[in-house]
Amino acid sequence: MITSVFRKSTPLNFSLVVILMLVFFSIYQFQDLSWTNSFLLILKKGMLFCVLLASVFITNFVVKRNGLSKDSTYTVFFYFLFLLFFPSVLDNLNLIVSNFFILLALRRLISLQSLKASKEKIFDASLWIFLAALFHFWSIIFLVLVFISIIFHVSRDYRNWILPFIAFFIVGILFMIYATVFDLNVIEYIIKSVQINFEINYFTNNYQNGALSIYATIALFFLVSMFATLSNRPQLLHTSFKKIIASFFIGVVIFLISASKSNDLLLFTFAPLTMMATSHIEIPQEKLNQELVMYVLTACSLFAFFSQL
Repeated sequence: MITSVFRKSTPLNFSLVVILMLVFFSIYQFQDLSWTNSFLLILKKGMLFCVLLASVFITNFVVKRNGLSKDSTYTVFFYFLFLLFFPSVLDNLNLIVSNFFILLALRRLISLQSLKASKEKIFDASLWIFLAALFHFWSIIFLVLVFISIIFHVSRDYRNWILPFIAFFIVGILFMIYATVFDLNVIEYIIKSVQINFEINYFTNNYQNGALSIYATIALFFLVSMFATLSNRPQLLHTSFKKIIASFFIGVVIFLISASKSNDLLLFTFAPLTMMATSHIEIPQEKLNQELVMYVLTACSLFAFFSQL
């Protein structure tokens, strides 16, 4: 039933996902109505939802533009379901903005396989990643993906290796201007940002622990599926899928080392996991297996969402 609904890419399907996102976003936000007394906070909530929505559609654009999925709406639906696993992320502006910039970088890096405007794409991706790092420092690790992409496609031109450092220089200048205007202590900010914490003992209740465990199991399932079927996919797409897998592991590393630990940090894994989930559901298989995956994932996401309210 669910697979039949989202098998086609239609305005109705996209509208359905947008409405579902708005409903669940509102359910979470309306637990505390204090923000309704401030116009600036109302504006912030509206911006949060718009950036989240943009993140979903950028992810969908990446898979469609680069031929990573068929003409379906599985991608937007999976992204929506993964958001439900950790509802507190719906109120984390810094992470949402940082992840949005990372998605813009991922869009440029995956499209690098066309070898068109490669220098512009490498520079843009690096710039977006350094901007993302201003909102969550350890997202800077995604710079590894830039160099992986250079190795895959354009390693022979030495100028491509220099471009990320030029992007760093530009963002550094912008950050110093911002720090000067708003009297920000740069040294204190950097020291606070680069802290590392490997401990995973931040849970305030068992439901957060349960949501993380279920999400990890689902992620492992789609990851194994991707590795198992990679050799059967078109040779042209192998490097793109490898970059998606690498981006997922980078997201996991960010979660493991970030000092301000929370399940929200797994937001960086949502897009690559969404792409892997879409790839899994679209491989030739029994319809019953497809439906089972969709129903189990939907049930788990709804349980995780409502148990953590």
